[in-house]
Amino acid sequence: MFSVGTLSLEITSTNPVVHAIISGTAPQPARLAAARGLLPLPQNDLLEVLVALAVHEDAEIATAANETLQGENAADLLIAATGDDTAPAVLSYLAKHKTVKREIHEALILNTKTPDDALASLAAITADGALLELIALNQQRLVRFPELIEAILGNEARTAEAERRAKETRKEFFEKERGARQIAEELRARGDNAAAEFFESAELTTPTGTLSIEDAWIIAQHIEVSDADIDDGWLPAERFDELVTETAEEIKANVQRVIESERLESGTEVSAERVSLIRRIMFMTTRDRMKLAMKGDREARSILIRDSNKIVSSAVVNNPRITDHEIENISAMRTVADEVLRLIALNRNWARSYSIIHNLARNPRTPIPTVVNLLPRIRTKDLHSLSQNRNVSETVRRQALRLAQVRSGQ
Repeated sequence: MFSVGTLSLEITSTNPVVHAIISGTAPQPARLAAARGLLPLPQNDLLEVLVALAVHEDAEIATAANETLQGENAADLLIAATGDDTAPAVLSYLAKHKTVKREIHEALILNTKTPDDALASLAAITADGALLELIALNQQRLVRFPELIEAILGNEARTAEAERRAKETRKEFFEKERGARQIAEELRARGDNAAAEFFESAELTTPTGTLSIEDAWIIAQHIEVSDADIDDGWLPAERFDELVTETAEEIKANVQRVIESERLESGTEVSAERVSLIRRIMFMTTRDRMKLAMKGDREARSILIRDSNKIVSSAVVNNPRITDHEIENISAMRTVADEVLRLIALNRNWARSYSIIHNLARNPRTPIPTVVNLLPRIRTKDLHSLSQNRNVSETVRRQALRLAQVRSGQ
């Protein structure tokens, strides 16, 4: 790395002549000849030398180098702008000059070797909105070098599309991350480590926008399980595909479904406070709801057990704090997913409870194979009742009657 005038340059060329000129070890006449383009150098080497000498402390050399650069053929500059082996200093020089042709700037934007700070300079000075759109398309570069976002948004020539992409990237990767981090730090300072862990990995975005700070604080009050207490072995990796992004319409329908199921089961209207909490929770992404289902308190579990996404509702019964009393209530619910009822039946501890297996046997949502496996453990009098229960399937009624008759010696 050599300092030339006010510019620090890393020499890319392996040509010893280039090194001698840029480092200053070459004699003055040789440097001046190079600045005038008189040395027989390959095009890439010549451009690297000229860019370095254009900021030389010797005014005569700097003036000559700038004049030579101004006279360079546009076709040669375009080749340099697209090349993988072009010196970063040359790419930066071309990006920072308004006078080069549009196709050269376009090539520089598409060239992965162009330094990020050079493109930020281009984004700040260009009057071409289409070029700003092209820069904004490369989200990876915007995330890597956020000054690009500010350069795009600060340029009056930006198009609506360039502005939209820049703002979306800023919100998704910086504002959201910063908000979640601040919440997590405050929660940890208060000793709420479980809630802090949740927000450190939360997505905090939905199809309807970003979760507000107020909503995040309210949700934090309903988190009680730490990461160390969670066992996510129940969820195979291939099922993560089911945590799909939902549309705003699907989320609203899910909210209404939860509210309506609570109303039907309680027989009373759901309070405004409860509806508000349901909306806050259900408007989170499916991944965040799944995490909350495994880490949340009783109130959060009572909402998420009704989630239309089976992975979210299944996560509730895998919450380490869930109680037998909650499972007994869930086993009788007719608005939960059949997958949840099947998982309850498979749990040896819960299957020891007669009230739970009796609820499962009477629940029309319980899968028929699951009920058939449970029937031998149902008491005879309850089998008789089940055989006459029109809410369950005919298969279950017949099997219950057959078992009751066998036990009665009929």
